[in-house]
Amino acid sequence: MVMLKINGRDVEVDDPTMPLLWAIRDIAGLKGTKFGCGISQCGACTVHVDGSAVRSCITEVGTLEGKEVTTIEGLSEDGDHPLQVAWCDQNVPQCGYCQAGQIMQAADLLSRKPSPTDADIDDAMRGNICRCGTYKRIRAAIHQAADGGE
Repeated sequence: MVMLKINGRDVEVDDPTMPLLWAIRDIAGLKGTKFGCGISQCGACTVHVDGSAVRSCITEVGTLEGKEVTTIEGLSEDGDHPLQVAWCDQNVPQCGYCQAGQIMQAADLLSRKPSPTDADIDDAMRGNICRCGTYKRIRAAIHQAADGGE
């Protein structure tokens, strides 16, 4: 038995080999984190563990005892995180499927580099795939959030 802390809430998981993604979606009931590829190549399942971006589809819950997991629902209680606001302002989502993972990856980037260059953004976001190709709007939204929403 593994006790997880997801968005500040205790969640009990019986199988320590269960991927974090399924614990988030099926046990905690949080649907913002998406299944994409299942092999850590697309980024749709990106969440934070102790503040760092990880791919939840390949992260076993047994490795997370005592760590804090944050999903898109936990990034901001009211959806007013600077990245979430910028995503709306820049009309980033098209289909929207990958966007939670994109935002979580971008939040990790901004926590490490508060004023990223285009190259920093491209490098950090490289592993997050958007089938709709909204990469220019993603970059613009990250710059907006980094600039304090302007």
